[in-house]
Amino acid sequence: MNRVAAIDCGTNSIRLLIADADDAGSHAPLRDIVREMRVVRLGQGVDATGELAPGALERTFAAAGDYADLIRHHRAGRIRFVATSASRDARNRDVFVDGIRSLLGVEPEVISGDEEASLSFAGASSVLPPSGNDAVLVVDLGGGSTEFVLGDDDGVIAAKSVDIGCVRLTERHLHSDPPTPAELAAAEADVDAAIDLANRTVPLNQATAVVGVAGTITTITAHALGLSEYDPAAIHGASLDLDTICDAATSLIEMTREERARLPYMHPGRVDVIGAGALVWRRILQRLAELSDGAISEATSSEHDILDGIALSIR
Repeated sequence: MNRVAAIDCGTNSIRLLIADADDAGSHAPLRDIVREMRVVRLGQGVDATGELAPGALERTFAAAGDYADLIRHHRAGRIRFVATSASRDARNRDVFVDGIRSLLGVEPEVISGDEEASLSFAGASSVLPPSGNDAVLVVDLGGGSTEFVLGDDDGVIAAKSVDIGCVRLTERHLHSDPPTPAELAAAEADVDAAIDLANRTVPLNQATAVVGVAGTITTITAHALGLSEYDPAAIHGASLDLDTICDAATSLIEMTREERARLPYMHPGRVDVIGAGALVWRRILQRLAELSDGAISEATSSEHDILDGIALSIR
């Protein structure tokens, strides 16, 4: 049994998983020791400026320092730090890399979109029932990018990362509270273009099921379920019909930020960007229903995602 520490640093949040894992080759699940998330908004302004903002770096380094303390306390033997969309896009990512190295003693890996997609599929599929030869589409909706990963029990068939996410689209288009019809139309046009781009690499019409991962999707699921608090046990594995999910997404899109902030399952760090995330998820599901001629009629939410994939990669 190996104790490992995985860190996923995305555009909106930085997350830590310390877990016990069997040796590579085992199909046994991870056993969580610590699972934490902080919203640090590392990608604040990156889409417009091309650089990581000083305040965003400060917030991220503070969280990484706390995570370093937890890793030492729980005596994790292997650490892997993975950074995704925001740090891929930033001209000054060397400042980020140097800061993380000094805090954690490991080189942060600014991974490609394709590797991000593969890790997301590994994490989500680790807790899914066997699908045989049926192709499952995993959608990982982040702050700066979204990964489309088609795979089966033998692994990834095709994957594509596209530059649409809840932070990126909020900063690019959704400036009003609530967004105007013109802003929503512009954002949806970006989403459609990104889906078309993904479909050139990933044959979306071959998917027989869809699994959504990451905080935007699980929060929309909490809204659709009408939960009294954020409950991972209720959210994980929840399969809902597309109309129910799309209605929940539309509700979040149309709310003001003040109304979203009052929802008992809404993390404060998602209040201002969940509308854009809901728009992305709604449009993806609508397009999947069209591309599959109605064969895709529901979607499943998973609490296991790229963070689990990172941990599994170093066990």
